[in-house]
Amino acid sequence: MRYVKAEKILPDNLVREIQKYVQGGYLYIPSQPDVRKGWGENTGSRECIRIRNEAICSKYKNGYAIASLAEEFFLSVDSIKKIVYAKNR
Repeated sequence: MRYVKAEKILPDNLVREIQKYVQGGYLYIPSQPDVRKGWGENTGSRECIRIRNEAICSKYKNGYAIASLAEEFFLSVDSIKKIVYAKNR
């Protein structure tokens, strides 16, 4: 997130009103809840993890041991178990 000068995007009367509460400080304005994106949607991380988890499940179904999957994907044995035993798969 980068900072943007309020004078560049807000009307003058709104800037003056905000200045009554915040003088020269930083103000964070969150996105509207229905507009917010979930974790990893902007960067593609969520999709990468989904693809990785599918590969783990596929290999597990084809007989790979959990310990070898943990080594291959650099995850703990417990993490692999959570992925392969997840109910929503």
